[in-house]
Amino acid sequence: MLKLNLPSFDYKLRKEEGKIWIFDGIRKKYIVLTPEEWVRQHFIHYLINEKKYPRSLMRIEGGLRYNALQKRSDIVVYDVKDFPWLVVECQAPHEPISQASVHQASVYNATLKAPYIAVTNGIHHVWAKVDWTQKTTALLDDAPPFTED
Repeated sequence: MLKLNLPSFDYKLRKEEGKIWIFDGIRKKYIVLTPEEWVRQHFIHYLINEKKYPRSLMRIEGGLRYNALQKRSDIVVYDVKDFPWLVVECQAPHEPISQASVHQASVYNATLKAPYIAVTNGIHHVWAKVDWTQKTTALLDDAPPFTED
């Protein structure tokens, strides 16, 4: 797999059915290792170990509805009151972050109404703060600090 612009971590791999699987500590199971999953697992560990986001407040590939469509968010971090706080869209490293990928995260967030979104391909990361009352989105230089208030 490609070297990412994220800290390495001790991951567990296994080969089965001709595929490589990676252990997801949040979902507590092995997942087929795709380029997107490689990014997702690195980003999860980055949020937990570097940014100190609580593991217990993360949901991976959670289902949600947007209009009549069923969608799946890559990573959602909840606040301590169980409200969505950060929506993360992960892409394969070879896919450039584009307006379309930021729009996809925004579509997911239209249902969840989290105050932060992030889009990453493991090489580049885009962070944004969403102000739902003013209906504005502002880019951030880095991940917002997780607070417990």
